Amino acid sequence: MKKIDIHTHILPDTIPNWFEKYGYGDFISLHKHEPCCGKMMKGAAFFREVKSNSWDANERIVEMNETNVSVQVLSTVPVLFNYWAKPQHALDTSRFYNDHIAATVDAHPDRFVGLGTVPMQDTKLAIQELERCVKDLKMPGIEIGTNVNQMNLSDPSLHEFWAAAADLDACIFVHPWDMMGEADIKKYWLPWLVSMPAETSRAIASLIFGGIFEQFPKLRFAFAHGGGSFPATVGRIQHGFDARPDLCAIDNDKDPRSYLGHFWIDSLVHDEAALRLVVDVIGADKICVGSDYPFPLGELYPPGGLIERNIKDEQVKAKILWQNALDWLGNCHLNLK
Repeated sequence: MKKIDIHTHILPDTIPNWFEKYGYGDFISLHKHEPCCGKMMKGAAFFREVKSNSWDANERIVEMNETNVSVQVLSTVPVLFNYWAKPQHALDTSRFYNDHIAATVDAHPDRFVGLGTVPMQDTKLAIQELERCVKDLKMPGIEIGTNVNQMNLSDPSLHEFWAAAADLDACIFVHPWDMMGEADIKKYWLPWLVSMPAETSRAIASLIFGGIFEQFPKLRFAFAHGGGSFPATVGRIQHGFDARPDLCAIDNDKDPRSYLGHFWIDSLVHDEAALRLVVDVIGADKICVGSDYPFPLGELYPPGGLIERNIKDEQVKAKILWQNALDWLGNCHLNLK
């Protein structure tokens, strides 16, 4: 059966020295110390060790074939969003990463689909790059963070951006980054284990309470990591809305639960019981394979394996493995063999 993995990340094999060019900030650089391995440096500090499948498209295709993945949807690594940078500099880096993803897709159009990144700290520049991604680079949409320098995605300053994305029929993949409380809980990798799920729930709840789903119903959002903690806490969110509408319903008076089935999530939940939960809460029509390839917190052996082992209904399995992804991508024309 076909598989489309909507949550995979890719790096260029060479990244300019943005710090040297601009003279400030924690821009990411890549230092390949062996043919198979490299170190991502955040400014002068070590950030993450990566392997060559982070940048080598041919190696990715070999691994896709080994795990029966038909198509990967490529997006940049969230640490490369650079929302903290000066807007024009973030536009420059976004263009560089977007051009790299577009070139990778052009070289292997039957195996990859690309999502762009845009400088969300400046709405006009973000719209400018969104338009280039969709119109010139032929991308179906973009990847964004769960917040913009701790500003919620419901902020009125972003309304013009959402309107532009709706007009362009762009899909939007929301990935946690710049996690709440990160500085206070660094031990035990807790930002990745605790804050990331909370960040994704923050984004979903903000879009609901802020009326973004209501005001821009054509927008197609997908959220990473199984929607984070949202599926498990939607009952609490609904109860809070009912108990304290004076605090929760100030921008949108529609029930939070009414938006279940309105957005997509990926399947990266790591647990059979959690998979059953998201199918029950979010719906089998709105879940897509997402592996977080090629990073170790993802589902790598193989992507979609949790679905293949636990979903017995073949029609439901086909929806989650590939059909739902096509619905979310929308204006993407894939030749699935």
